Amino acid sequence: MSTSTTRPSRPRPALLAPVRLIREHLRAFLALNAMAFGLLLLGMLAGLLLPDLHASRAAGMDASGTTDLVVSLLSSMWLFAATILAVNVLTVALATITLPSLVVPFLGIPLFAYRAFLFGVSLAPVDATVRTILIPHSVTLVLELEAYILVTLGTYLLGRAWLRPASVGESSRRRGYVHGLRQLGVLWLPALALFVLGAVYEAFSITRIMPIMLGG
Repeated sequence: MSTSTTRPSRPRPALLAPVRLIREHLRAFLALNAMAFGLLLLGMLAGLLLPDLHASRAAGMDASGTTDLVVSLLSSMWLFAATILAVNVLTVALATITLPSLVVPFLGIPLFAYRAFLFGVSLAPVDATVRTILIPHSVTLVLELEAYILVTLGTYLLGRAWLRPASVGESSRRRGYVHGLRQLGVLWLPALALFVLGAVYEAFSITRIMPIMLGG
């Protein structure tokens, strides 16, 4: 009687493409991590030492309607998560980091750096309530910042291939631009997965965990 064995399926090469890109450009990836988390911490320190700066950020969020929007969505965790995902992807990853870099090489990098600093100012541990909130929210920060960093790494690779096409084996800047776009697209895929995970966790932590921790 013959027996057949089923070989374990190997991961599809396309799924490993982001990992290969990160490994090939590990120095740039680590540098962007250091920049993002360093500016986040610097912003938190600035907000802590300059309370007026933190207060002006909070007032700006109130004036723009952001605070009211958050409060209105707290009753529905999944709607809240969808809103967080839309804001993170559309207003930061796409509008702030990606689209400017499609026009001006590397422009998304300083724009993201400024955003990371502002994130820190907004989250400065100015009182016991914010310090308590930061305990569960630290997971959100790591997930979302890493997603932004992947997108930013993609814009770096785009700019590099665009300005130095020979470095990626292309003969013209036009071909280098297309090559860079493909690399950017590859890194957007794991970034989107992190954005989804971060949005769901953030909505869960704000609507379920933080009220318990704050005694609400």
